[in-house]
Amino acid sequence: MPRLLGVAAVGVLILFASVHSTSAADWPQWRGPNRDGISTEKGLLKAWPKDGPKLAWKVNLGGVGYSSPVVVGDRLFVTAAEDDDKGLKEFAVCLNTKDGTEVWRKPLPTGDGGYSYAWGSGPRSSPTVDGEFMYLLGARGDLSCLKATDGAEVWNVRLKKDFGGGIPGWGYSESVLIDGDKLICTPGGSKGTLLALDKKTGKKLWQSEDLKDGAAYASIIASDIGGVRQYITQTSTAAVGVRATDGKLLWRLNDLKRAVAVIPTPVVHDGLAFFTSGYGAGCELIKIDAMEEGTVKATSQYTKNPVLDNHHGGVVRIGNYIYGHAERSNKWVCIEYQKNDTDPVWNSNKLDKGSVVCVDGMLYCYGELKGTCALVEASSEGWKETGRFEIPEKSKFPRRSGLFWTHPVVANGNLYLRDHELLFCYDIAAK
Repeated sequence: MPRLLGVAAVGVLILFASVHSTSAADWPQWRGPNRDGISTEKGLLKAWPKDGPKLAWKVNLGGVGYSSPVVVGDRLFVTAAEDDDKGLKEFAVCLNTKDGTEVWRKPLPTGDGGYSYAWGSGPRSSPTVDGEFMYLLGARGDLSCLKATDGAEVWNVRLKKDFGGGIPGWGYSESVLIDGDKLICTPGGSKGTLLALDKKTGKKLWQSEDLKDGAAYASIIASDIGGVRQYITQTSTAAVGVRATDGKLLWRLNDLKRAVAVIPTPVVHDGLAFFTSGYGAGCELIKIDAMEEGTVKATSQYTKNPVLDNHHGGVVRIGNYIYGHAERSNKWVCIEYQKNDTDPVWNSNKLDKGSVVCVDGMLYCYGELKGTCALVEASSEGWKETGRFEIPEKSKFPRRSGLFWTHPVVANGNLYLRDHELLFCYDIAAK
C-alpha cells in the first residue's frame, strides 16, 4: 500500500518556480496540455531549412525506454532504465531545457513480475507533472509520486501487488491522468479495471469493480458530457466510460474487435468518442448522451471501419478531420471522422509509419524506421510537407524488434525527439 516518505526541510526550500504552474506552451503530460496531441503554442517555424531546424543540444540519458518527455517551464522530465536486457533499474531524470544539463536523477522502484522484452525494454509511460509533483508509472506497474523540484519520493504503490493488476504483455504503458485531487490509472484485472487514488497520498478512493477487463496500453481521457464527468479509455477488449465520482461503469461497447495490442488514446470531443486500434481492428465512433441521475447512454455511430487502423503512433483531431497513420494501407491519412466513409479524404506514403502531434496548424510526424521527422500542414487538401530531417545519431543499444516509437514533443519553441538513450532538442521558434 502507499509508502509515504518525508522530504527534508532543506529540499522544500529549493523550489523551481517553473514547476508550480504551466503555460500554454508547456507539455506537462502525455500528448500535451489536453492529452489530445495538440498544443496552442504560436510563433514556430512553418517551414524548415533543407537540413532541418537547428539542433540546440543532445544528451545521453544513460538508459533505454520509449517514454516521451514532458516539459514545464525550463524543466524537462523523462524516464528510462539502465538495464537494457530486462528493463531493470528504472530511473527518472530532470534536465534544464536551455542546455540539456542534468538537474537531478532519481532511481525508481522495480516491483514483481515481468513483460516481453522482445520489442525493447525500459519504461513506456510519460510522466505527468501537476504543480510541485510528478507521477510516473513503470513498466511493471510501480506507480510513484515524486517532488518535481528534486525527485524526492512522496509515495509509491504497485498496481499488481496492491490492487490486483495484470501486467499487459509488453508492460504497463499508459500515462496516468491527474484530475483534480485524483490520480486515475488502469491496473486491469479481477479487482477492477480502472483505479482512482488520492494524488497526495496514494490511498485508494475507488476501483471499478463492475468493470474487470484486462489493461491494454491506452491512456485515459476525462470528459464532461451533460454534467456527468467520466473517464473514457479502451481496454484490451472494449471502449468504456466510468463515472468519475465513484468508478461506476457507465457504458461499455465491444463492437470493434480489438486484438493483440490496443494502444491509441481515444479522441473525445463534443459528446463523441473516436477509437482506433491496429491489427485489423479499424476505427469506430461512439455518441454519448447524458441521461437522468448521473448516467449516460453510449450509442455506436459506426464501427469496424477499416479506413484508419492506427497501431501506436496516435491520431490528432483538427476540426472535422482526424490525421494519423493507417496500418493496413501503410499510409498517412486524413479522414472526416463523423462520416462513416471507407475511403480517406487523402492518403500519402511520403513518410514511413510513425507518431504525430499537432502545434499551430502543423503536424510533426516522426517516422519509426529511420528517425525522420516531417513537418506537414494540417490540411484536408492533401499532404503538404514543408520540411524534414533525420536525427543525426542513433541508439547504441540493440534494437531487437523495436523502432523509433517515442512520440515527438513540442514545448516552448523546442522540438524534442528521442531514440532510447538519446534525446535531441531542436530550436523551432520563428525568429
